[in-house]
Amino acid sequence: MKVKEGDDFPDFSLVSDLGKVVKKSDLNKDVNVIYFYPKDDTPGCIKEACNFRDNMDEFEKEDMPVYGVSVDDIESHKKFKDKYSLNFMLLSDFKKELIKKLGIESLSGSSKRVTFVLDRAGKIIKLYPNVSPEEHAKEMLNWSAKNR
Repeated sequence: MKVKEGDDFPDFSLVSDLGKVVKKSDLNKDVNVIYFYPKDDTPGCIKEACNFRDNMDEFEKEDMPVYGVSVDDIESHKKFKDKYSLNFMLLSDFKKELIKKLGIESLSGSSKRVTFVLDRAGKIIKLYPNVSPEEHAKEMLNWSAKNR
């Protein structure tokens, strides 16, 4: 991994499942969650996405937007989001530019399962390099309760 807690998150410009371009400068909350996952509609990624979906009310109460990122294209993201009723934005890094900047590209060319928590200025305030898909959302909320 090329970054660590305390570092500035690299600039990015990624297309969302809604067709909107999202940039680092758009992250305007005190805490922003960006989680990277390997592939849409695969067992671990389904568990992780649904775990975030099922806890989204708590993330909204904490004013912590969640963004899921993979190298899948927008059409794949739309199908994945619709199939599992995901209630947060999915971003496409189909050119693999951001995962390469972060040093989280897997041997297969997808993203490793890593989560970054960024502050309003885009600094990495928490990094989760080893994520358990089933419990990760609750882990994030527990961290938030202790650190905010």
